[in-house]
Amino acid sequence: MAVEKKIFMSDLDGTLLTTDKKVSPATSEALKKFVEGGGHFAISTGRDINSARSVYDQLGLDLPGSFVAAYNGGQIYEVDSGKTIYRIGIDQKMVREIFRLAEEMNIYIHTYNDDYILSPFGGECLDYYKMVIKTPAKTGWECLDFLDVPPCKMISIELHDHEKQEAFKREVEKRYGDHLTLMYSSEYYLELIPKESGKGESLKKLSDYLGIPMEKTMAAGDEDNDITMIQAAGTGIAMLNASDKVKAIADKVTNADNDHDGLVPFLSKVTMM
Repeated sequence: MAVEKKIFMSDLDGTLLTTDKKVSPATSEALKKFVEGGGHFAISTGRDINSARSVYDQLGLDLPGSFVAAYNGGQIYEVDSGKTIYRIGIDQKMVREIFRLAEEMNIYIHTYNDDYILSPFGGECLDYYKMVIKTPAKTGWECLDFLDVPPCKMISIELHDHEKQEAFKREVEKRYGDHLTLMYSSEYYLELIPKESGKGESLKKLSDYLGIPMEKTMAAGDEDNDITMIQAAGTGIAMLNASDKVKAIADKVTNADNDHDGLVPFLSKVTMM
């Protein structure tokens, strides 16, 4: 029996993906049946658009009517048409000012254009990031010449001294808190996005675009940057392996983690309705 039109938006790492960065056969099959029944699937990730699209392609998720929301919701890409349906960015003057502040506070930070990671700084933190994110990088202050449109997000990375990163977070919030939202997507990654952005806002934008009421949406995640979409969704799902903060705001918590098909019962329940 066909399901009602619904949207399922999922985080990647720690949620849809196993520890070895794959979608399990059981989860893949559940997604396929969900889409065949009339559902729309969307990846929502902090990754840049090139990395997010690459992950979608590499996972073999040939699911009609799918979307990729990158940069923590700053850009929504329609897979079928190959077009961006929504985008929001950070003022370029503000971006440059934040880079100067990071230099003063000895904190690594980068941003993106459509093709590259862009940072005045290189080194250990960028190398660590690129172990997973394969988007090419341009470094040095001259890289900002490639910043041709307001970027969807910035990300600060600190591998050793969390308090130093916290001090940077406090200073950015003091100066730019009216314009930016800052939150952690992992213990090392501090995300800076426009106040009007976020995964929750991207779910609302997609709901409007598809004409599907928010009460007919589901969203799943495990980290702090997933909270807004879990709160916004008709059914907000926290993974068993999610942080306590995420579990506390979710409507449901999976009985299994991301390595043991935690999402399958939720997708299967919708498909059987």
